[in-house]
Amino acid sequence: MVKPLDKWRALAAAFGDRATVSAPLGPLTTYGVGGPAALFLEIEGPDDLDEVRRTWRQHAPELEEPPAVFVLGRGSNLLVADEGFEGIVVHLGAGFGALDLPPIRDSAHRAGAPAVVRAGAAVALPVLARRVADAGWSGLSWAVGVPGSVGGAVRMNAGGHGSDMASCLVRYSWVDLLGDGGGTDDVSHLRYGYRSSSVTASQLVVAVELAVTPGSADKEQEAVTAIVRWRRQHQPGGSNAGSVFTNPEGDSAGRLIEAAGLKGFRLGTARVSEKHANFIQADKDGRADDVRALMAHVRDAVSEQSGVVLQAEVRLLGFDGGNNGPVEGNDAP
Repeated sequence: MVKPLDKWRALAAAFGDRATVSAPLGPLTTYGVGGPAALFLEIEGPDDLDEVRRTWRQHAPELEEPPAVFVLGRGSNLLVADEGFEGIVVHLGAGFGALDLPPIRDSAHRAGAPAVVRAGAAVALPVLARRVADAGWSGLSWAVGVPGSVGGAVRMNAGGHGSDMASCLVRYSWVDLLGDGGGTDDVSHLRYGYRSSSVTASQLVVAVELAVTPGSADKEQEAVTAIVRWRRQHQPGGSNAGSVFTNPEGDSAGRLIEAAGLKGFRLGTARVSEKHANFIQADKDGRADDVRALMAHVRDAVSEQSGVVLQAEVRLLGFDGGNNGPVEGNDAP
């Protein structure tokens, strides 16, 4: 019988330098806590995709059952269990970091005609927002406040400050790492909802086209600066993953948590932020289990106090039942 570790070592050998067994995941997340991935697979660029999929097809029959797969972006919306993740974590390298901005030079653009920005899935949203603003294009300043990657933002329909990916995305390119699927589809294919999409765990967003319109570089830069200033004034820094719960329709999760008297509430190495109640902070060298337990406590307390059952926005990885538990959330990185 093949031991679990031997299985991962055999797969790692097949993938070569791209793969690492028992790779720590905590340092790759903004929480900074959590255990390792059984197998960590780095795909440097689009040219590697065919070989990775070929290798997978060759070795999949040797496995008793397909392993769980998770695509990791910038780890800004992720909590990894202390025990780690018994599956394959896929990470995109610098080859997925291309960013192509259209020049504002012809009469159609000067008249306000829309254009598209092309970006690789590994591009950081704040970088995207600043580059687009500096070039004088309008429509993506909101993204400076979201610390994730383009690919993760597509999957979870990331948003803030009055906009989201569903409002900006025109087309996206993708592949299924475990199957034959892939191609380029328009935004309607994603069946977007609030912080959710139809992208599955093994589907890898590769690149996107985002709609922009001509604007003033000065005004767009001012908009970016204003969003950054607002976030610094109203949201905490440190080890967290941003908003923990999605906002119920017509209300604010932060308001409900504060109304339940939970600002500053601590459970082990995790606490509800005193600055914004919908943020949970992890202590340095803290435990992911404490963060999840505090999430469950907050949800129960808010439900008892207000009757509203909060839904997690933070993605849970490696916990028993995955995201199906006391803090069930959207299937998004």
